[in-house]
Amino acid sequence: MARTGPTEDPKVSALRAARCLNPHPEAVTDERFTSSDFFDPRDAVQVKYEMVRAVSTGDMSITAAAAAFGYSRPAYYAAAAALAQAGLEGLAAAKPGPRRGHKLTDEILAWADRRVSADPATRPGGLGEAIWHTFGVRVHPRTIERGLARHRHQSKSR
Repeated sequence: MARTGPTEDPKVSALRAARCLNPHPEAVTDERFTSSDFFDPRDAVQVKYEMVRAVSTGDMSITAAAAAFGYSRPAYYAAAAALAQAGLEGLAAAKPGPRRGHKLTDEILAWADRRVSADPATRPGGLGEAIWHTFGVRVHPRTIERGLARHRHQSKSR
């Protein structure tokens, strides 16, 4: 999980927990960050915001800003788009991992729904092995139950 230690700076711990810790603070060479205690190169959101602001105010070109703030030009464009679309929240790193269920396709859910409807004694969670043998996908029993409930709800909404 978190790589915090007993001697870690509390701000570093907070930035890491908020997914805002800049992995390469040493790459930030902009004068604002090297000459002021207010600007913290460890804060990725602050660094990205100042990078985008430096370009938008005309202080720097995109290439110069990307280099001074320790990012690439594509990273600048991504930060500018994220800031425009979602504000400061858009500059924080997204949570890792899948954003939604990805194993149970509509085809698998329709198949499972037919199996459960054909035999009311069949429990949705008990279809894991059958799904594995039929579709080659391993799925937790609770995932099947939630997926079928969502599938049935969406079918009624149509």
